[in-house]
Amino acid sequence: MKIYLGAKIYMGLKKEYKPLLLILGAFLALFFLPIESARLQGAIIEAFALAKWYAQEHVILCLVPAFFIAGAICVFVSQGSVMKYLGPAANKVIAYGVASVSGSILAVCSCTILPLFAGIYRMGAGLGPAAAFLYSGPAINILAIILTARILGPQLGIARAAGAVIFAVIIGLLMHLVFREEEKEKVKNAAAFSPGESRPLWQTVLFIGFQVAILVFATWGRPEGATGLWAAVYSLKWFLVMISASGLGLVLVLFHGIPFWKIGAGFVPAV
Repeated sequence: MKIYLGAKIYMGLKKEYKPLLLILGAFLALFFLPIESARLQGAIIEAFALAKWYAQEHVILCLVPAFFIAGAICVFVSQGSVMKYLGPAANKVIAYGVASVSGSILAVCSCTILPLFAGIYRMGAGLGPAAAFLYSGPAINILAIILTARILGPQLGIARAAGAVIFAVIIGLLMHLVFREEEKEKVKNAAAFSPGESRPLWQTVLFIGFQVAILVFATWGRPEGATGLWAAVYSLKWFLVMISASGLGLVLVLFHGIPFWKIGAGFVPAV
């Protein structure tokens, strides 16, 4: 009987000691919290300031347009085209070549690239090419390459672009090997896929292109100098965003049948 009670108590303690330690640790942290310290107060204020900046500058101007672009890829890009060039059964040279360099036209960071990666993967792209796109996209966008070349020199700018592409291909191939069984199942599903109707390519290019232009110009940073091409683009960034948004609205009206009044109502909050 004593052995049974001892084992029961031991099992109870083993189950409850982790929550107890967490509660005790939280209590001690709050009890000895140096709230009067100027360094701690500054750190807390800076943390909330950074969160505010991220919400204002990054979420609205980067992530939201990226989600719209990913949605456009899922809805308007032909699944047959994605599977033809990026699918698990596609030519490996073409698939990894396209995936590793296509991020050069996008000014995206490691957060913004995630919705785009999810979009092409859901449309039937192989995991290897999709992972190559995910890895290289933030590293080889044209603005990042130019900035690297200007600050650190053209040799490092070229090395960054070449290294990102090479490592993207290597990582994509490793992902393909690790998940090859899942990829084989995807190839079987691709063989049974019958492409449906798709829109003309130029309509899709315009639709996604205007969204990419909004993303690029809305996130255009202030250059160091007050003269030059980059400074001129920065001074006109919101005008260029407005032109891109107007073009997107026109595409929605002409090609997708959305009434003018709905497009106009979308501009009201911006005004």
